[in-house]
Amino acid sequence: MIAIGFEGSANKLGVGIIEHTDDGQVNILANIRDTYNAPPGQGFLPRDTAEHHRNVILDVTKKAMKEANVTSKDIDIIAYTKGPGIGGPLVSTAVVARTLSLLWNKPIVGVNHCIGHIEMGREVTKAKNPVVLYVSGGNTQVIAYSEKKYRIFGETIDIAVGNCLDRFARIIKLSNNPSPGYNIEQEAKKGSKYMELPYSVKGMDVSFSGILSSIENYANNQLKKGECTQADLCFSLQETVFAMLVETTERTMAHVDSNEVLIVGGVGCNLRLQEMMQSMVEQRNGKLFATDDRFCIDNGAMIAHTGLLMYKHGSETPFEDTYCTQRYRTDEVDITWRE
Repeated sequence: MIAIGFEGSANKLGVGIIEHTDDGQVNILANIRDTYNAPPGQGFLPRDTAEHHRNVILDVTKKAMKEANVTSKDIDIIAYTKGPGIGGPLVSTAVVARTLSLLWNKPIVGVNHCIGHIEMGREVTKAKNPVVLYVSGGNTQVIAYSEKKYRIFGETIDIAVGNCLDRFARIIKLSNNPSPGYNIEQEAKKGSKYMELPYSVKGMDVSFSGILSSIENYANNQLKKGECTQADLCFSLQETVFAMLVETTERTMAHVDSNEVLIVGGVGCNLRLQEMMQSMVEQRNGKLFATDDRFCIDNGAMIAHTGLLMYKHGSETPFEDTYCTQRYRTDEVDITWRE
């Protein structure tokens, strides 16, 4: 079976084509992405991002189908991101998925964005039953599978870790290309002076808004006085927020008696986060799984793959229910394809 997946929940528009063979193999036939980047010092606005998606989605779809060497007749199902995400971009992408479903007379499946990240990560890395750290611009969750659900053991109580990094990048006017988080990571490598920041772990949950306020104060005062560098602040921010994530992940590992960790989501590309997590996992005689930016960052292949898993196990979205929702929790989805 072959699925085409449409992802557009934030500033990345992705179209992926995945094949599931009869013998259980998963073949990634295409995974094309186009990113909307706002000017330095600015975030991406829903209206502008939705317009970007509308402008590029047909070209990206044609490129994906050409790379996969498929036509509409070869495609068995259409999958799209139902949520969570930003309203305008979600709807712009879903409209195309719905239209193609009608034009091509194909079943359609609405996919939870978070579940898409997890299932793509599991497929690419071959992790068996990991504790999942899902970190992105919109989400921060520590997750483990149990009884047909991905259970959330800890999460942010305010802003996501990626949002914290992105907003600090805007404060110090770092470029949004290729991404604010990537540019913070490169700056942090040049930093050496640790500026003390709040360490906000509350039980199993984390909080980043106070950290952002504190480091903005450093940027407005100590940085301007020459008491620290921009690189020092990036270094301090990364070390603090990543230590919090490692702590809550380790506690979840102990709770569910797991020795595997899988990092998914756009922030999962960060090599410093992977390095810190690897150090913790090794102390527990465990194994860390992570992917590169092809699959960590939002992409259409993860939606196509998860859509196929759902469809093969009895899930198809009635056309009247092919709406989008900005609030769609990871633990709302029945994971029918896992034992």
